[in-house]
Amino acid sequence: MRFNHLMKPFDIALAVTVAVIWGVGFVVTRIALDEMSSTLLTALRFAITALPCLFLPRPKLSWALVFGISWLLVGQFLAQTYGIAHGVPAGLTAVIVQSQALFTVALAALFLRELPTRLQVLGIAIATCGLLLICFTVGYDFSVSAFAVLMSAPVSFACSNLLLRRASGVPMLDLFAWIGLVALLPLLGVLLFVEGPTQTWQALSHISLQVAACVLALAVLGTTLGYWIWGRLLRDYTAAQVVPFALLVPFFGAGASAIVFGETFGPLRLTGMVVVVAGIAVMLLSPKPPTLPEIA
Repeated sequence: MRFNHLMKPFDIALAVTVAVIWGVGFVVTRIALDEMSSTLLTALRFAITALPCLFLPRPKLSWALVFGISWLLVGQFLAQTYGIAHGVPAGLTAVIVQSQALFTVALAALFLRELPTRLQVLGIAIATCGLLLICFTVGYDFSVSAFAVLMSAPVSFACSNLLLRRASGVPMLDLFAWIGLVALLPLLGVLLFVEGPTQTWQALSHISLQVAACVLALAVLGTTLGYWIWGRLLRDYTAAQVVPFALLVPFFGAGASAIVFGETFGPLRLTGMVVVVAGIAVMLLSPKPPTLPEIA
């Protein structure tokens, strides 16, 4: 496969736009959770994402692989929305979810025997120190249990990355449409079991226009459009050129949260967030980058 040597200005703008969409998405999630549960929000997001499968062909992948990716992504989105719903600030959530790069490299080394380079090991160590610093701030404005559930989001994300490697040649728009459809099966089961049909219908019938717009934006912009653009960029350029733009996501997320909610970070938490992003930067910007284009 041949790649362009330099990214075109338009494609750079697209990469930055995706980082903005994904970063601001954490703030939009916080707004939507004011009127609905994390389970209902996740179910609606995947339901809207699944609509294109009505006219898109099923990706040429085994059902086992599609189900595996779908359910891991369900775990990721449920965990991150649960964490936000239970008090974890949106900006901090953006940083923690982005730490999935750390877990992706670690899991690839453990299960695929893809040993990380020395710089990647250094980056993992730095990011781990940052997460430990953030751990020391748990209990001030959110519970240990909320933080523990949220930490499963980057782990689920990392596991899905390993499975997505086997779908590298599949059109991203087709894949995520069908992933959304398959993801609805466990989501609807959890939704009806935890909240029941009456509570679910009551929440749906009282959604405001603002929250409806938030859900639509998360599905159409954050998932369908965002991943389609990202997949196209990874098709046309090397991972080393595209992946570093994902480092902007935590900054846009934290900045948007500070503007909208007045989110502030104490010295210890702010230091931890910066250290996590620095560790991820060392991993992704090393001379020999990971062979995982899905790390972003």
